[in-house]
Amino acid sequence: MGKVMMLVWILLAAVAIVLGAIRLAPVDPLDWNAQPELNEDKDFRGGVFRVIRTGPEGLHHFNQIATSAPRTKLLTGSVEDGMATYVTRTKVIGFPDYTTAKQDGDLLKVYARLRFGRSDLGSNKSRMDEWLAQMPERPSVIEN
Repeated sequence: MGKVMMLVWILLAAVAIVLGAIRLAPVDPLDWNAQPELNEDKDFRGGVFRVIRTGPEGLHHFNQIATSAPRTKLLTGSVEDGMATYVTRTKVIGFPDYTTAKQDGDLLKVYARLRFGRSDLGSNKSRMDEWLAQMPERPSVIEN
């Protein structure tokens, strides 16, 4: 029984170390305040890219939605800069997902992606669908 308890304590310590490393991992805002050069919607295994017609105030509205979302805070950038990056953490473990929104004329380009792992199990797509549904006068998707 003593060996089993020792193994349990070792496993618990390992889990605590991994979770601590995820929660406390350093973040360089400049690494995350960027987007791929895309002009159409695209789904990735660990995130999504969305392009919507919002008018020139799209980033302002998006910023209000993102900063009022649970477990989400502004990481870097601003509406005045024309690009902002937000970090949203999962409820239990605290995995970070990053969302970068950029105003490009009348278009708002939003790139949401995970930091750790290979798949976000659709959480970024779901969050973007929810946030973009809250935009005033439901924006239309840009088609090429």
